[in-house]
Amino acid sequence: MKILGVKIDKFNRKEILQKVEFFLAENKFHQIATINPEFILLAQDDSEFRDILNQSALSVVDGIGLKFASWLSFQRAPKRFTGADLLQKILEIAKKKQLEIFLANNKDGLSSLEQIKKSLIQKYPNLKVTGKDLDRKNVSQKLDIQSLIVFCNFGAPWQEKFLNCQKNDTIRLAMGVGGAFDFLTRKTQRAPKWMQKFGLEWIWRWLQTQKTSKSQKVKRGQRIFRSVIVFPWKVIFDKIRTYDKKN
Repeated sequence: MKILGVKIDKFNRKEILQKVEFFLAENKFHQIATINPEFILLAQDDSEFRDILNQSALSVVDGIGLKFASWLSFQRAPKRFTGADLLQKILEIAKKKQLEIFLANNKDGLSSLEQIKKSLIQKYPNLKVTGKDLDRKNVSQKLDIQSLIVFCNFGAPWQEKFLNCQKNDTIRLAMGVGGAFDFLTRKTQRAPKWMQKFGLEWIWRWLQTQKTSKSQKVKRGQRIFRSVIVFPWKVIFDKIRTYDKKN
């Protein structure tokens, strides 16, 4: 299915993990996108980003707002699988199969590369980890990555654009992880389980910003407003416009 022109795959968790196993076994580059309302709104004004999302090997539903959008289309709501949870599952697979992972880390992010590596090895002993601190503004930089799995935490759309530039004969799975590494290093706390279940992480993120600077509060507030208010209205107007065209 598509929401505002962006592809969404309607697989459940088991099917998604089966896809991951298949990607790792196939000698080919596969990019996974974890889609939320913010991604879709960004894609409306960024054709390069939209094309990358639509050409990805797997588009996983991350944000609860996408379930709302599917209901408006009278379609079966896709199962939600957050990027943070999918990351952990892929790390478990990498540890079990002894696959090396590469971390493309935002040098200006909350967590340093060494902090992320330490946290990963503590949680997944003997996991093979390498990586590099990078400037997320330079998304077209091409690295000589020889790891089978690559994660990037630049945030959208930078991480998806960076990963798309890394296609080579070695990488089999590439995924943007946003702030998920900061959960592992405990620089950021995840919302309680009950909030995750009902898709209320945005409230938790808003509460967390009350401890930060004014500029960060404004930035987070704008992101929440776009996801919670702007996105639903855009979806509704799109459905009205489509209905009018058909009638």
